[in-house]
Amino acid sequence: MNYQGKWALVTGASAGIGEAFADALAAKGANLVLTARREDRLNRLAANLAAKTGVRAIAIAADLADPRAPEAIGLAVAAAGARVDILINNAGYGLPGRFEQSDWSAHRAFIEVMVTSCARLICDFLPGMQERGFGRIINVASLAGLIPGSAGHTMYGASKAFLISFSQSLAAENSGTGVHVSALCPGFTYSEFHDVNKTRELVSRLPNFMFMKAEPVVLGALAAVERRHVVYVPGLFNKSVAFLMNALPRPVAAAAVASQSRRVRLATSG
Repeated sequence: MNYQGKWALVTGASAGIGEAFADALAAKGANLVLTARREDRLNRLAANLAAKTGVRAIAIAADLADPRAPEAIGLAVAAAGARVDILINNAGYGLPGRFEQSDWSAHRAFIEVMVTSCARLICDFLPGMQERGFGRIINVASLAGLIPGSAGHTMYGASKAFLISFSQSLAAENSGTGVHVSALCPGFTYSEFHDVNKTRELVSRLPNFMFMKAEPVVLGALAAVERRHVVYVPGLFNKSVAFLMNALPRPVAAAAVASQSRRVRLATSG
């Protein structure tokens, strides 16, 4: 896992799992292209990692809810004389409440960030990886993509299920090319995600064993993609949940998830 001289693009890099990916990749020698909406935080992160590790680090402020953002990122990468050998599709968020409680513009932006931008960035950078015979793609999905859907945050699990299935197909298509693809499926992880989703108070009531820190999640994901582990679930608790949901008959698993959805999901919708 020495990425000396490689270039890594990390979306949603300004905090949480994205920032942890940036830190881990820089420590392994990868030059960085960091993108998120918060330019000041990106610039500070890029400068700090460059000073600490000696890698090149480029900050590109972009909002992936804008359909033009992936193309703009690609142009900025090319203008900097960089390339993308490692792609971390990490940017994401959730829409609390029931589906009809958000208007279509909010849903469209959500799909753009969570699904379309991921596919577009892969479409843009995968051919170069194939040509060079080296590529690593990690799509940050979620444990929510492996369990039945529940009420509230209606499209979140669906978007993550897409990333998991998409990653499996990409991995199969790229077998033997030198391009490895993984879907990272974390459960609850300490980050700003819950502040953005306005669920911090709710999740703070959950027991500590349900949470992981971002650093071990990221290091496990990087090890998994090197091992060609296509769907990676970090942590014993999360693995247990994923195993149980897969082992149970689907109606039973759905009922178990539904019994928790009001406490874990709908409590934020008022």
